[in-house]
Amino acid sequence: MTKRIPHAYTIISVAILLCAVLSWVIPAGEYDREQILVNGVEKTVIVENSFHLVEQSPQTWQVFSSLLVGFERQAGIIAFLLIMGGAFQVMNVTRSIDIGIFSFLNYTQKFEKHKWMQRIGVNNLIIVSVMLLFSLFGAVFGMSEETIAFTILVMPLAIRMGYDSIVGVCMVYVAAHIGFSGAMLNPFTVGIAQGFSDLPLFSGIEYRLFCWVVLTTLIIFFVLRYAAKIKKNPKASPMYEIDSYWRSKEDSEDIALEYKTTRSSKVVYGLILIALVLFSIQYPYSTFELGGKSSTLLVTPVLTVLYALLGFVGLRKSNHFFILTILAFTIIFLIVGVMAHGWYLPEISGIFLAMGVMAGFADGLKTDSLIKHFQDGAKDMLSAAIVVGLAGGIIQILEDGSIIDPILHGLASLLGETSKVFSLTIMYIIQSLINLIIPSGTAKAALTMPIMAPFSDVIGISRQATVVAFQFGDGFTNMVAPTSAVLLGVLGIAKIPYGVWLKWFFKYLLFFILVGFLLLIPTVTISLNGF
Repeated sequence: MTKRIPHAYTIISVAILLCAVLSWVIPAGEYDREQILVNGVEKTVIVENSFHLVEQSPQTWQVFSSLLVGFERQAGIIAFLLIMGGAFQVMNVTRSIDIGIFSFLNYTQKFEKHKWMQRIGVNNLIIVSVMLLFSLFGAVFGMSEETIAFTILVMPLAIRMGYDSIVGVCMVYVAAHIGFSGAMLNPFTVGIAQGFSDLPLFSGIEYRLFCWVVLTTLIIFFVLRYAAKIKKNPKASPMYEIDSYWRSKEDSEDIALEYKTTRSSKVVYGLILIALVLFSIQYPYSTFELGGKSSTLLVTPVLTVLYALLGFVGLRKSNHFFILTILAFTIIFLIVGVMAHGWYLPEISGIFLAMGVMAGFADGLKTDSLIKHFQDGAKDMLSAAIVVGLAGGIIQILEDGSIIDPILHGLASLLGETSKVFSLTIMYIIQSLINLIIPSGTAKAALTMPIMAPFSDVIGISRQATVVAFQFGDGFTNMVAPTSAVLLGVLGIAKIPYGVWLKWFFKYLLFFILVGFLLLIPTVTISLNGF
């Protein structure tokens, strides 16, 4: 008899109760904080040696109000999930993604005639390409919340290739967070942490690039090996039964390649083109900043011209291919917006909502029908939204009980009495443990680096090594942290129970934590550029 894995609600509710119990046991305390400028941005930092005890605030009935408070804390992510669910449900109703994937897989089968491709495998090439792309996104601009949107896109592709939902999540979410762990230019983790440590922005990039290559290569190897196992025996997947939801949606027998263009799609083409022309006039330039260097380019006008050409070609072929053009340019503008214009959840959800509406109208949906499908998609995200709200409740209980700072203070105090390698190891462990409580890399950098950086000076470790320990600790445990709204959102979309994911990924987590430790050793034993 197999053991039943507890529901995600149960796991997180137990965590909330445990945190409430800790608020009775751990002496309450706080650090003083002050506002300073870091890389031109005002941030809240801890005042050194300012920890002090405060009045105990044991949590009781607050465990029941934590869901509401968690919803308030995570309102942005929750609203984002609901909007994404609704927008992509409208997109799914058009069957454009299904037809695009079906056509893509049929096209790639042609390459299997070549001997060299038979050895590599078309599907393997697709997995490697997608994972490299998202790992690079995580390393360069810290892709995290955005993976929720891309999970919806890649999931059908993974299922159609004969894999499971775990492979789909690995292709996007895990790849991006491995890139996050070995980031070279991530402004939200490396940039902020170096700013707090008084280091040149993105210095030490050479060793970080090496770390990124090692970590990305390893995760691709593990995913390819697992994918081959599932391809050979689909029932070996712990998600085999649950994935029937995706397989029923991806039944290729009911996909017909319809080549038709309606008047409504032509109207949508014109409306989008007019909007892009206006945006090109208002926002002609986009400034990209990478590695301390910036480049200003005429991106929007160029993309407008490309949309005019490719949209016209798509219209000539069929509604479905025009809608796929809308999807493609949505993704391109998302990347440009995040990297050059500082887009976050409001802008990302806005562009995907516009995509869903335009796709629906292009397919000929009436307003009432479009709204109904949007509601259906939002309903599918409700379970994930509740999980995210519960996760926010954990943080609230810890904060209201005033026990986050005492935990941090107690862990950080261990650093003063050990050798260099062991001290760095403790830093790494501390960051990993704190990440289970505070999954936000930026918030954790603001909280821990003002303490860790001076400690590294005292015990003779370079501040650069401390930043590397921070980014490893921030990245790996993100992929299992029950407080991570992004993780829970991705799992909710993929229909993967948290318990199933934790059981499957835990062995890989331990492996990468060990690899992270091995990669930290050269930072204190070898003379590295920037360290």
